[in-house]
Amino acid sequence: MNPQMKRLLLVWGVLTLTACSGSMGVPRPYVPAIDGWIPEEVTIKPVGLGVPGGAALAPGVTFAGGIEIVAPVGSPLHSLSDLKLTGDGGFVTVSDAGDLVRGALRLDAQGRLTGIDGARARRLTLTDGAPIQDKLEGDAEGLALLDDGELLVSFERDHRIWNYGPLAALRDPVPVARPDFPFPENDGMEGLTAAPHGWRVNGESGGVWGCTPGGCTVVTAPPTPLLRDSDYRITGMDRDPAAGPEGGWFVVQRSYAPPIDARARVRRMAADGTLGPVLVELKLPGTTDNFEGIAAETRTGPHGERTRIYILSDDNFSAAQRTLMLAFDVTPSGR
Repeated sequence: MNPQMKRLLLVWGVLTLTACSGSMGVPRPYVPAIDGWIPEEVTIKPVGLGVPGGAALAPGVTFAGGIEIVAPVGSPLHSLSDLKLTGDGGFVTVSDAGDLVRGALRLDAQGRLTGIDGARARRLTLTDGAPIQDKLEGDAEGLALLDDGELLVSFERDHRIWNYGPLAALRDPVPVARPDFPFPENDGMEGLTAAPHGWRVNGESGGVWGCTPGGCTVVTAPPTPLLRDSDYRITGMDRDPAAGPEGGWFVVQRSYAPPIDARARVRRMAADGTLGPVLVELKLPGTTDNFEGIAAETRTGPHGERTRIYILSDDNFSAAQRTLMLAFDVTPSGR
């Protein structure tokens, strides 16, 4: 057995205990900062797609670089659950321990992802302004930046969506509409993103909803029975920047079956909730992990306009898992 396969077996053996139960890390003590954000130490390692045969890319899709984000024990850059882009070369992500993290994407001269800069974090707060302190309060899974700049966060266990105001001027959260559905405790609103006139929500075990300040309507009803861990379940969603007025989205799906079979897919979702062909598939023996975040933007380069997609993995506070960010470019023909 080669060294890489031994490592993969170790990783996914640990996932047997962690992937299905959710991360149980404890938030670090709250440390105030003058501007609310605290600089964070990170080390970056380059990552490829791994052993040939592990990754499958559809025609029109190309790999555009990958990194592993290595952070000290106790850092909020662990167990990151979603990812969105800020439109200025930056990103924002949220952890399922209740931390918000910002930074800037570092690209090389060819536009390939090579790192992140200026990582900083702050604790999310409760509606009374007190910092989140425990897992029940802080299990954040979804993140959305609305067209008006408002930042929404979805939580599971205590299922809710809160509006924290503009990213540049965060405030105490205000509850907003969320689907009227009895989500399982650890299978909540994993997919959250902007939509025409509001936001779109996806349940990890199934179901898609369109929401406005006035309430949520069913786009795709949750299946009976609900999706299992071994099914491909949507764990992240972002708006397709090239979509028309009816909207379109990119989603990342995760499948896990013990002891070591973990996979991820990227697909496009239509306005009616229909999923398109698989654009990216990641599986052993190539690079794969617990991917839960996705973000998309339009890029113009020497070969014309294309959509850049980033996906982010949740390391579950486990030394055997990694925080990975991978980039892919999708040309119009890849849609």
